Amino acid sequence: MRPAVDVDAVTALVERVAATVVAPRFRDLVAGEVGEKGPGDVVTVVDHAAEAAIADGLAQLAPGVPVVGEEAASADPALFDLLGAPLAWVVDPLDGTRAFVEGSPDYAVMVGLVAAGVPVAGWICLPEHRITLVAERGSGAWCNGAPLAPAPRSGAPRMQVAARYLPPPTRGRLVDGLRTRSGAEGITVAETVWSGHEYTRIALGDVDGMLAWRTMPWDHVPGVAIVRELGGTARRLDGSDYRADVAAEGLLVAADEELAVSFAQLLDVAALRPAPAAPSSGPASSAPARA
Repeated sequence: MRPAVDVDAVTALVERVAATVVAPRFRDLVAGEVGEKGPGDVVTVVDHAAEAAIADGLAQLAPGVPVVGEEAASADPALFDLLGAPLAWVVDPLDGTRAFVEGSPDYAVMVGLVAAGVPVAGWICLPEHRITLVAERGSGAWCNGAPLAPAPRSGAPRMQVAARYLPPPTRGRLVDGLRTRSGAEGITVAETVWSGHEYTRIALGDVDGMLAWRTMPWDHVPGVAIVRELGGTARRLDGSDYRADVAAEGLLVAADEELAVSFAQLLDVAALRPAPAAPSSGPASSAPARA
């Protein structure tokens, strides 16, 4: 069943906040407006202002549907429990905050919708690239208002591996394996991958997949909803489908099933799987971080 939300109204909200709250501050931050929530985890006054504006707008569009925003959940991890609600919003007010601070145009404003933990709609707005992607489960995907179809794929599989949070032994095994496996030439290990920008590249056919280790819901719910609506997959390293209300490390995203199988073989995901963790209360058990 489709969620009862006004997709166009949410699109307008995301684009309005991106244009009026976020983009005007790009390359215009001053001392005291940038800080850290934790070691290496940058936050700015723009993150907080954009989240407040989006949360207020969503409350008006869908009264009673809880909002799990990155900054609010960082301050109150109990909000993660809302991800299993019949419907819940997930908000990343400024994906790629470090990119934004450093002057890179690859930041994004993102909103996702989950139904009992499953991503069912997503919005990714990249203001500097003038791109807005939208998808609703069962209804299609759009780029700047035009219907978006799965991109044609050819040649060696191309993907980005976000290496920053990989445990050192896991990172070593992965890098060593990629050096020797035939067909892995198109797999790039990058220190940092900005989720909104990378999901957009997958949706538009610029790359074929992504491997992320940290899987906070605001980083992945919007992109997963979009990629899945275009025929792609998003699975944990044990093969289970991604859902926002389950805490686990490791996520393999691919543009289609054939690529998912190929990437799993090239990366040897069985060797990358994290050891079983002790029971936890939910995604809050992983420190908020980018992909």
